Amino acid sequence: MAYHESDMIQVRMFLEEIVGDLCQFRHMEQDETHTHAVRITREVEIPGGKGFADILVEPEGRPHYVVEVKYGYPDDQIVDHLALKYGADSGFLQRAEKLILVLDSHGREDFSALLGRVHDVLPDGLPLEVWDEERILELTHHSFGIRIAGLRSEDLLAARAAIDAAKWRYAFKGEFQDHPLQASLLWHLGFWRLRDLHEAKKKPEEILAPGSYEKVVVLRADLCSFSSYVRDTPDPQIAMHALTAFYSKARHQVLAAGGMMYQFIGDEVLAFFGVPDRQEGYLGRAMSCAQRLVEVGESVSHQWQRRIDRLQARQGVHIGMAMGDVRLVAQRPFSQAHVGAIGDAINMAARLTGEAGPREILVSNTVHWKLGAARPAGFAKSEPVEAKNLGRIQAWRFRHEEA
Repeated sequence: MAYHESDMIQVRMFLEEIVGDLCQFRHMEQDETHTHAVRITREVEIPGGKGFADILVEPEGRPHYVVEVKYGYPDDQIVDHLALKYGADSGFLQRAEKLILVLDSHGREDFSALLGRVHDVLPDGLPLEVWDEERILELTHHSFGIRIAGLRSEDLLAARAAIDAAKWRYAFKGEFQDHPLQASLLWHLGFWRLRDLHEAKKKPEEILAPGSYEKVVVLRADLCSFSSYVRDTPDPQIAMHALTAFYSKARHQVLAAGGMMYQFIGDEVLAFFGVPDRQEGYLGRAMSCAQRLVEVGESVSHQWQRRIDRLQARQGVHIGMAMGDVRLVAQRPFSQAHVGAIGDAINMAARLTGEAGPREILVSNTVHWKLGAARPAGFAKSEPVEAKNLGRIQAWRFRHEEA
């Protein structure tokens, strides 16, 4: 199937999202495990400047494995990318269970020869599992109970709605069908989190009800030099694809860590941890999410830089985290589909984000103290941050590469 380059980029991003969900479903069925026992991370930095693994799957009590989405790439590019990331001197796949390669088999002159070349550049003895078009459609039908006609753009538009409906059925075990909060709750929390809340006897309208939520961790992540990137990008499609990739990957990390994806503001992510309830270890998961967002930002910036001429001085993201009470407010009468949020912690996180440098996470004193045993090594006390209308904030600085 021939795609326009812009469509192919969207297809690959869609596949990254769906493949992560499919891996989660497979472990729940095969291992009879809980969703929290499988950690799925997108854009994992490979040491030595060798790029980023598309997806890392870490099942509890089992070896990890990697998924690479190479759908639509030319044969030579696939082989070169895999050789760079996972060749003999990489070491990234040591003790890995396997590599799953997602790619299209249709239209390739010699698919078997391509797989042979892939085997040649991977570590000896590493199992290779191939997911082509037929396999993706088969797994989607098995896990979500829906049939997709194919992986064309027009097929995937309909598939998105069908998959969301299937996720809602899973989250609420077939109850509350056609609920007016379906789209909103799936966006903010994801279906794994909704399943947990449903099992705790929460109805959809009770999950993000307007009101005050205590001890919420607010996380803000902002792309560095965004205006400069946009200014130096002659093709607006490049900027649009970079933002979509950032939104998609960042939201995945927030939801995977059990957080609430509140909103995107331009090139900024705003997420809450501790809404609608404070799960055990939620502060540690918020910090882990911040570290993963550093890698997402680095990957997005790297891909963007590769497609423009002018070298950007700053790359990645800078992140601020604060803790306090947050109040959710309905944005329309008799509606919970759209909620706003207010609280000093939101403003404090914004001030800290502005003071953080590339690849840095700047946290308030309260967050640093409350992290306790979940606090990673590498924090250093920062100079107080002068915050308009908030006073002087004592903060702690964490640089991801120094951890």
